Order: sequence, then C-alpha cells, then structure tokens
Amino acid sequence: MRLPILLIALSATPALAASDAAWDEFRAEVEKTCTALAPTEGETAIEVNPFGSENYGAALLITTLPDGGADRYVCIYDKKAKTAELTAPFTPPQDVQMPAADASGNVAPVETTTTKAHPVKP
Repeated sequence: MRLPILLIALSATPALAASDAAWDEFRAEVEKTCTALAPTEGETAIEVNPFGSENYGAALLITTLPDGGADRYVCIYDKKAKTAELTAPFTPPQDVQMPAADASGNVAPVETTTTKAHPVKP
C-alpha cells in the first residue's frame, strides 16, 4: 500500500527547472547548428529563441545580400535528435513605423528596429 502512495506523491512533485548553464549550453548548440545552415552569400545575423518549445529550439536568421536586400529564415532545432532544418526565405520585410506624439502633441511615425540579432559567420 505504501508504494502507490509514494508514486502519487512523486508524480505530484514539480519537475526541476534546467539550470542557467544548461540553457546557455542549449542556446549555444542551437546557434552553432543553425549557423552551419546559414547561406554563405552575404552577411547573416542570428537571434536564438531563449527556450524554444517543449520539443524544438528556434532561431531567426537574417541574411543581408550583396544587392542590399535581405532574406529572413527560421531555423528549427530538434532537441531530441540535435539536428536542425532551415525554412525557405520569407518575403522581404516591410518598414515598420509606429505613430508617436511629441511634447507639442504632433503625431509623426517613428521607425522601430530593436532586435537581439547579431552577425555570425557560416
């Protein structure tokens, strides 16, 4: 009778969270694996999703092309198989502008371009 009670108690215990070092290692592995798939033409920046999903890691790759254009890709990393795949490029991004008012109340568009992407070399 004690075994079923012990099993119930253990199953109710929350899973232990991964350490910061383990998450850093995971992100480094996603970056390394996805960087290997980056296009060799142009300059590529990568932004790794901090935790991914239960089964997959993900990274956004943006490649600046010699003609001034840019291609955007998503890299999907399989946590179990430790392999990755790269999507086809997305259509070119459009300018993003947000309306903002100055101190006088005048409203003008303000371009926002904040990202954690950084250059990598394939």
